Amino acid sequence: MFVFGLAVMFKLLSIQFLQGDKYRSLVDKRDIQDITIPANRGNVYANDGSLLATSIPKYNIAIDAVTSQRKTFEEFIKPLCDSLSGYLGKSSSYYEREIRKARLNKNQYYLLVKNINYTDYVRFRNFPLLKRGAISGGLIVEQKTKREFPMGSIARRTIGYERFDEDGNVTRPGIDGAFGLKYLRGTDGIRKKQKIGNGKWKPMTDHNQVEPKDGYDVYTTIDVNIQDIAHHALLKQLNKYKAEHGCVVVMEVKTGEVRAISNLGRTTKGVYYEKLNYAVGESHEPGSTFKVMAMMAALEDRVIDTSTIVDTKKGRKRFYGRYINDSHHGGYGEISAARALEVSSNIGLATIIDKHYSDNPKKFIDRLKEWGLNKPLGVSIIGEGEPDIPEPGGEKWSRNALPSMAYGYNLELTPLQTLAFYNAIANDGELVKPRFLKAVKEFDKEIETFNKEVIKKKICSDETLNKIREILKNIVIRGTGEKLYSENFSMAGKTGTARTEYWMKGWEDDKRYISSFSGYFPVENPKYSCIVVIHKPSTEIGFYGADVTGPVFKRIAQKIYTDTPRVDEVRSLKIKVASAEKEYESFYKTASTYRTIMPNVIGLPAMDALALLENMDVNIKVELSGNGVVKSQSVNKSEKLKDNQIVVLKAS
Repeated sequence: MFVFGLAVMFKLLSIQFLQGDKYRSLVDKRDIQDITIPANRGNVYANDGSLLATSIPKYNIAIDAVTSQRKTFEEFIKPLCDSLSGYLGKSSSYYEREIRKARLNKNQYYLLVKNINYTDYVRFRNFPLLKRGAISGGLIVEQKTKREFPMGSIARRTIGYERFDEDGNVTRPGIDGAFGLKYLRGTDGIRKKQKIGNGKWKPMTDHNQVEPKDGYDVYTTIDVNIQDIAHHALLKQLNKYKAEHGCVVVMEVKTGEVRAISNLGRTTKGVYYEKLNYAVGESHEPGSTFKVMAMMAALEDRVIDTSTIVDTKKGRKRFYGRYINDSHHGGYGEISAARALEVSSNIGLATIIDKHYSDNPKKFIDRLKEWGLNKPLGVSIIGEGEPDIPEPGGEKWSRNALPSMAYGYNLELTPLQTLAFYNAIANDGELVKPRFLKAVKEFDKEIETFNKEVIKKKICSDETLNKIREILKNIVIRGTGEKLYSENFSMAGKTGTARTEYWMKGWEDDKRYISSFSGYFPVENPKYSCIVVIHKPSTEIGFYGADVTGPVFKRIAQKIYTDTPRVDEVRSLKIKVASAEKEYESFYKTASTYRTIMPNVIGLPAMDALALLENMDVNIKVELSGNGVVKSQSVNKSEKLKDNQIVVLKAS
């Protein structure tokens, strides 16, 4: 026992003197830590300054019931509980009882309120006892930041929200993801906290050791009006056709600024929300919208003209052991190349490209590469999909590759890449990079601005541009998009219908399609370009691009024309309208003649009658219904008016 006692004493002395610093530091590390205070993320704004996303600070307020001196506690506990009662609703005696119980039980963390806003937080800080701070008053403040989206689900996927994988990489696309690290996140602060048991941490002081610095604000190119139009137009069509998912992008032709982008996918419950950024990240076979590129390549290489005759047979033609079919039963026979594109003939485009490029397919591929269709656009949003343009000698190449590519198969593009090309057609051949950001600011100070970026100054000759633009206009007038034609506003574009997942077993019994429409409006002076893509609409309802996606395009164009505010130049104000001149002369004559005598206002608009009588120092009461034309007056015409006389007008 003596030897055992000596061993214990030796161990105690060893811990105390030889290893004491080590264990004391461990205790400090466990009980006192530097806690990160997250910085507020920067705001995200629309093109007109409307708020799309913002960080809202929320506060939890608690009290350390033990830390205050007894005299201080007794002096301020009653006024504190009166203040709590006035804010939280329960009686003052209830809060006094609970806080005294917490003090008796040596509770260093008694929660008073959760998730209050900044205004209420300031109010709480000034309550009796709490305003003495963390040490003397026991105030405990926990701040959290919540990301709010004032426009709800609209554009939420484009705005995005940051998540990180195990390696710290951003795993979510969107503006928050693309610009979070560089601009939006800010710099976190540090605050010392002490562990007080039960997983609770108490601030050691009422200030931060390092104050957090808020992130910069990001100003996007999104137009809230156009975004709302595009979002709801897409949602309506997805619901109608019970489609799997879809996207729409509206871009300003001259600048490449994206005015609207919506990406909606269906959940297992049949509800649509912004699951993935399909427009930017999803590469797929474009189908017939690619026929425009194929036709332009042939026109630019001068191997055909729009009047070149092509034989589409009876809607079925064999290419290298495989049949290609047209959707029109019985085919179109011999038609011009322009007409082949207008009616979207698979056989027509396959025949043109195979006939003129089969001996040298590299020439065709090089033309596509010259337009940059083999490379991503390099947009600022993370997660842009990779295009896939096969080449001779590659794994996907065969003798059928060329005719298949002519009508949009055996290659892949994202919707945004397709739209950028159509936008170049509308923009006199200038290919601009789609742009989501305008500026990054700290309050009113500009940190960085984002200007128009030109990818290619001219994609083709003006001759080719004029021919293809004429065809795109005629597609809506008399081609596959004729159902969309309107006399009120002009549109140009190309429908697209492509089979998807046709390589899967049993696809013949369960055919699935991707419907699309890409184009621009108005035709005469293009302002906006737009693409709509809808995946796997119900074939029982419809699947052709003209039926599924065309109406979305038309609805967007129509709404932008009618709902979006425009500023028109008034060339002359000296325009005389006979009816207006007659009404003015009658009103002026009456106003000049009658000063103290009641005029006849029956038949006048109520607004004009009010203006006339208010200048005669009478009190007017109007009983208004209907269109607002005066039907009767309580004082007859030519009667002498008294001071402050009441005149009752009935208008309907």
